Order: sequence, then structure tokens, then C-alpha cells
Amino acid sequence: MLLQRVPLGIVTIWIVTMIVFAATQLLPGNAALAVLGKNATPERLAALEKQMGLDQSPVAQYWHWFSGLLQGDPGRSLVNQQTISSLTGPQVLNSAALVVTAGILGTLIGVAVGLVAAVLRDSPLDHALAATALAILSLPEFVIAIFVTVLFSTNVFHWFPAVSALPPGARPWDHVSMLVLPTIVLVIVIAPYVFRMMRAATVEALESEYGEMAGLKGLTKRQVLLRHALPNAVAPTVQAIGLNLLYLAGGIVVVESVYNYPGVGQALYQAILNKDVPTIQFLVTLLAAFYVIVNIITDVLALMATPRRRLQR
Repeated sequence: MLLQRVPLGIVTIWIVTMIVFAATQLLPGNAALAVLGKNATPERLAALEKQMGLDQSPVAQYWHWFSGLLQGDPGRSLVNQQTISSLTGPQVLNSAALVVTAGILGTLIGVAVGLVAAVLRDSPLDHALAATALAILSLPEFVIAIFVTVLFSTNVFHWFPAVSALPPGARPWDHVSMLVLPTIVLVIVIAPYVFRMMRAATVEALESEYGEMAGLKGLTKRQVLLRHALPNAVAPTVQAIGLNLLYLAGGIVVVESVYNYPGVGQALYQAILNKDVPTIQFLVTLLAAFYVIVNIITDVLALMATPRRRLQR
């Protein structure tokens, strides 16, 4: 599977780079005009375009950018001439810290609550948890963010800052209090998906023929759950966890905007405003590579969690 998926993933990322480059060429205006402003003279505009390499053909611009990307050099920002790696590195780190923290907490909570609901299926607690999860899934992220902010920061309790604007150069783990509200919002958003998948997979395993046979052989409910139901419920749950991580990579933009968190979402938004094409291309390609890698890892983990799928038939 890896021999097939890895080359396909590389080709996919390469195709994405071409699509992203073509899309950025369609943006109105250019970076030189954004830097000089609307009152720029044609002479200054032409000189700056030549300095930035904007006077080259699209093919030459793409090859210059793509070859640098292969060498680990995504280029320089067209707006302030800083290297893109140094400009976006801290913001990528900030978003990664938020995604990893929310992903781990959301997964643990979703798996634990899903197991409880599966064991107590059709009970009042099970119905209450299912209804709560469905209600949360129907709400947009910004609505949940407003509710969490009102509850923990402004009106009811005043425990955490309402804005998560990290100081320039600061690392996210140095200001843990600013990560709390965005993390809570993301955990609330992704945990119901893991909960629903874990509950459904566990209930299906418990009601299967091998689950019933294990009970008839005298195993306790706990033994049936841990030895038979849980191992077979892991694979579909891993797929749900992978989808949640992919969602966080893109859906985190809304939460970052609400809390003014300096992450990838903010960097991409500013790059689009400034027509900073190399920065846009790098960030979108980075997100696409993350999607491809997580998909491959998720499929491998799901395969490892299901021994019978590893046998050729």
C-alpha cells in the first residue's frame, strides 16, 4: 500500500503546486502595486516588478519557485523581502501547537465518552449524549467560540483572556492561558465526531456474532468489550480521528480569526490582502502536503489496527 500511496501522494502535491500557482496568477493586481499603493508611478511600478521578478513569464516564475521549494527554500516575501520560512515559521508553530493540543484532547474525550455511551446504549445517558453531540455538530465554529468566550472570559467567569494575540516572538507554551479558549472551542467541535464513530463502531462490534459468542462462552461484559469489541472499533475510529486532524488544518482559520491568534490562518489572510504570491503558494502547498501525509498515516494505522485486512485473499 505504501509503495502505491507515497508516489501518488508526491504526484498529488506536485499537481497542487501547479493549481495553486495558476490560481494565484488570477488574483487582481500584483504585489508591486500593493507595496507602492495606488499612487505609484508607472516607472516605479515597472522597476519594482522587475526587482521582484514579476516581469518574467508564468512558466519561469513557477519553475523558479518550485525548484526552490524542492531545495527547502520557499523564497522571499514580495512585500517585505523576508524569507518565507522565517516569516511563517512561528505562525506554523503556533497553529501546530493548537492542532496537536486540540486533537489529543478531543480524541481522548471522544473515545472515552463513546465507549461509555456504547456500554450504556439506549439508556437515558446515551440518548442525552447523542442529542448533545448532534446539537454541537449543527453549530458553526464561531457560534461555539462566542458561547465559550461569554462563559469563560467576559460575562459569567473571567478566567481566561478573550483574545489570544501572542506577543511577537513568543512561543505558545509560554502563554498557556491564551491557548485555553481556542483549544476548548476546537475540542468541542471535533469531539462529537470521534464520539459518534466510537459509539457506532463499538455497538456494532458488541452486537456482532463474535461478540455474542464471546458472551455465550462466559466472558464478562468488560472482557468482551476490551478483548473483542474495542480492537475492532479502533480502525474506523482512527479514520475519524484522521478526518478531524484534516479539518483542524483548515477549520482552524475561523477560530484563529475569532481570537486573533497568530497562526497559519492569519498569515494566509494577510498574504492574500498583500498579493504576496510566494507566501500564499507556500502556505497552501504546506496544507496540501499535510492533508496527503495525514491521509497516508491514517490508512496505515487503520490497516495495522485490523489484522485480517493485512492478509491477502
